[in-house]
Amino acid sequence: MIKLGVNSVLFKEYDFAQAARSIAACGYDGVEISAIQGMCEHLDLSRWSEQKDELQAIMQENGLKFLSMEVASLDEARLRLAFEAAAAIGIPVVNIGPGGKSGVEEDLAASIANLTHLSEIAESYGVTLCVKAHVGNAIYNTPTTLAAMEQISSSSFGIDMDPSHIHRSGENAEEALPAVINRVKHIHIRDCKGREQGPGPIELQACGRGDIDLYGYCEAMVQGSYDGPVVLEVIGAQPAHTLDQVTAVAAESYGYLNACLKKLGAR
Repeated sequence: MIKLGVNSVLFKEYDFAQAARSIAACGYDGVEISAIQGMCEHLDLSRWSEQKDELQAIMQENGLKFLSMEVASLDEARLRLAFEAAAAIGIPVVNIGPGGKSGVEEDLAASIANLTHLSEIAESYGVTLCVKAHVGNAIYNTPTTLAAMEQISSSSFGIDMDPSHIHRSGENAEEALPAVINRVKHIHIRDCKGREQGPGPIELQACGRGDIDLYGYCEAMVQGSYDGPVVLEVIGAQPAHTLDQVTAVAAESYGYLNACLKKLGAR
């Protein structure tokens, strides 16, 4: 069964206990904990060992599982801390972006070389490192994703296939997914209007509100026998949003995704 979760960055204005309560109330199975420095550090990697018991207790109280962690940094020292924390806390996947600039061959080669190295480190901790195609970065579409897949052989490396970035790179995500599905180990998901660079206000990132064929995307997931986590990742700009606003986005997205996946026999 595909598990549904929420990246806790959606609740960046609130503590992790409140985020978990709201996520559980919406019906989700689990959480991707945010360790994004400068944006949302529900997991503070500099003191993860102090947080471990509290975080695990919060998850148990709310009947949730840790599905992943988002670090979004390519700093090796920080990622070593992330892998250590993930292994100890019980977080199977660590998500990052590729870095570099789109269309620059040297940046793509450097990104792939760095991801190869970081995947080997992740493997030594028994966790999986996932990267997603990201608008503006060296890996940003299906061809560049395939290049990384071809060159990185570690079993601890996976693709985090985010349809919103693929959509904004000019492709149809539901058509792109089958080409990479055999290495997809995590899915970030949200909707968006148009193909502009930014994902838009949080309300239009709710699944079913935008222009991406997310039902078709879910269908491609199921047809490709994907059984990993599907995690809502919604990042809002300032000003801060109320707890009701962010919970509404999470709840609406759960209803949409759960209905799609139930119809497809995946929940």
